[in-house]
Amino acid sequence: MRVLFTFAGGNGHFRPLVPIARALAAAGHTIAFTGEPLMVPIVEAAGFTAFPSGPNLGSDGKRRPLLAVDRDREDADFRDGFVRRTAPRRAQDVSALCEAWDPDLLVCDEADHGSMIVAEKRGLPHATVLVTAAGVLIRPELVDDALNEVRAAHGLPPQRNLEAAYRHLVLSPFPASFRDPRFPLPTTARSFHIPVPGRGPVPEWHVEGRPTLYFTLGTIFNTESGDLFARALAGLREIDATCVVTVGNLLDPAEFGGQPEHIHLAKYLPQDDVLPYCDAVLSHGGSGSLLGAIAYGLPMVLLPMGADQPHNGDRVTGLGLGKVLDVIDATPEDIRDAVSAVLREPSYREAAGRLRDEVTTYPPPEKTVPLLEGLLR
Repeated sequence: MRVLFTFAGGNGHFRPLVPIARALAAAGHTIAFTGEPLMVPIVEAAGFTAFPSGPNLGSDGKRRPLLAVDRDREDADFRDGFVRRTAPRRAQDVSALCEAWDPDLLVCDEADHGSMIVAEKRGLPHATVLVTAAGVLIRPELVDDALNEVRAAHGLPPQRNLEAAYRHLVLSPFPASFRDPRFPLPTTARSFHIPVPGRGPVPEWHVEGRPTLYFTLGTIFNTESGDLFARALAGLREIDATCVVTVGNLLDPAEFGGQPEHIHLAKYLPQDDVLPYCDAVLSHGGSGSLLGAIAYGLPMVLLPMGADQPHNGDRVTGLGLGKVLDVIDATPEDIRDAVSAVLREPSYREAAGRLRDEVTTYPPPEKTVPLLEGLLR
C-alpha cells in the first residue's frame, strides 16, 4: 500500500512518525512524508521522500524575547494557529498532493487536522499518532468548535470530542501513565515502544565515573529563550558533572563565551548519541525531549516555555520524575540546586525508571504494521 505521513509542525511532530514509517517501509510498503517546507530537508536527510505542504510553523531563525508562561496564550495559539489558520491551508495542499500521489492511507500527527479532513473527504482511512505527552493541549473543549468551523467550510458535519481524529486508529509512543488522567486515551488507541539503541562509540566528552547532564531547549524554542542559556550555563558552572549542551543550528555556541572543561557546547547532537551516557536531562519540557528522557529512564529538570511544555511539567512534578522551575524567575543558583538534587536523590531516577520499564512492555513499531494494514480491510 501507499502511505502518506503528514505532520503540522517541526521536529517534535515529525520524529514520532519515523519508527512507524520505517517499519512500514521494511514491510514493503511505499512511504512518503509531507510537512511544512522548512522540514523537507530534514525529512529527506532521514531517508524519506518529502513534499512541502502548508505554512511554515517552525522557527524562522529570528531571535525573540523570552516570555513568561501564559497557558491561555498557548491555548489560543494552538486553537487559532494550528486549527483555524493552518488546517485550511494544509487541507488544500495535502488534497492536491493526494490527487497526484494517490495514497491508500494517511498517517497524521495529532495536530494535523487539515490532513485528517482530506482523508475523510476522500474516503481514506487515517491513523493518528500522538505527539503531545500529557494530552492536555490538544483537547476537545479547546479544539472542537474551531475544528467544526473548518469542517463546515469543507462540507463536513460537525464532530465532538475529537472523534474525527480518533475514529480509526490512534498510536501513542508515550507511557499511558504519563498522560493527564483528565484526558484518557481514546478507545482506538494502541501504545507502541520506540526501541533505543545501545551505547555507540564513547564520546570525547565522556568521563567514566562522573555524572553527565544533557541540556537542550529543542529546535524551536531555543531562539525564543532570551537570557535563559546564559543563566543555565552560569548555574551549570557550579555542577560537579559533565554537562553536554546543544543550542540548536540557528545559534552560535561561540556567543556564550568560554566554558569550563566540564561544559561542552555544540549546535546539535543526536539524542541517541548523548542520552545513553547521561544521568539527567535539563530541558524546556517539549514532548520530544521528554520522550527521549523517559526512554532512557532519566530524571529531569524542566524550564517550560510554551506549547504543551507547562502541562508536561505538571506531570513531571506529579509523578516525581524531577523538578520544574519558572523560566523567568529561575536564577543560576536555582538551576544549580535543582540539577544537583535530581542527580543526587535516587527517588527521581527510580520514578523515571518505572516509566522506562512501562514503555518497554509495549509492542515495537513493527507491530503497528498489521494494525495499519487492517485499516484497508
